[in-house]
Amino acid sequence: MMLRRDRSLAVLIGALVLGPLLVGCPATPAVVVRQATPPPQVDMSLGPDDVFEVRVYGEPELTGIYRVSPEGAIDVPLIGRQVVRGLSTAQVADVLSDRLRAYLKAPQVTVFLKEVHSKKVVLIGQVRSPGTINFVEGMTLEQAISMVGGLTPMAARERVRVTRVQSGKAETLIVNFKAIAEGSQSFYLQPGDTVSVDERLF
Repeated sequence: MMLRRDRSLAVLIGALVLGPLLVGCPATPAVVVRQATPPPQVDMSLGPDDVFEVRVYGEPELTGIYRVSPEGAIDVPLIGRQVVRGLSTAQVADVLSDRLRAYLKAPQVTVFLKEVHSKKVVLIGQVRSPGTINFVEGMTLEQAISMVGGLTPMAARERVRVTRVQSGKAETLIVNFKAIAEGSQSFYLQPGDTVSVDERLF
């Protein structure tokens, strides 16, 4: 009987001592996982002034770097002028392979895009170096702004305007760049976008 009373007393004392400590300890916060916004499907077909490399396996004289002419074409040894405007790099590889079969047995052609000049993004307003930059696949708003030196101290970071033309109609999107810089959001650009950063109001 005495043993049971002592044990109950010990439990009561432990509760009185540990209780306030447990109440004061914050609960483990729940982990919030946000799914990143995937890059939009962008037409990365070739256009004037784009640069790509052609490699023909076992044929070093046919391997080289090409720049698309204003007319959208390139001049290739053996097969001459080929129109590549509007084609993807994979489609260009197929076209060249097909043309080269007249001269080579089972030609193996690969094409690698090196520079995109036909697709642009314009940045104006409160950025350090306003102007036009070349679009690259998967480009984010943060990457584009960093390419022009970042925002000025006077930039309205919570309301960055992105004007985009889709299906012949222009629309303006308001983006919170402050949230993007803090890592809680992502915003992917598209070719032809115009980014406007206004001056903040006091």
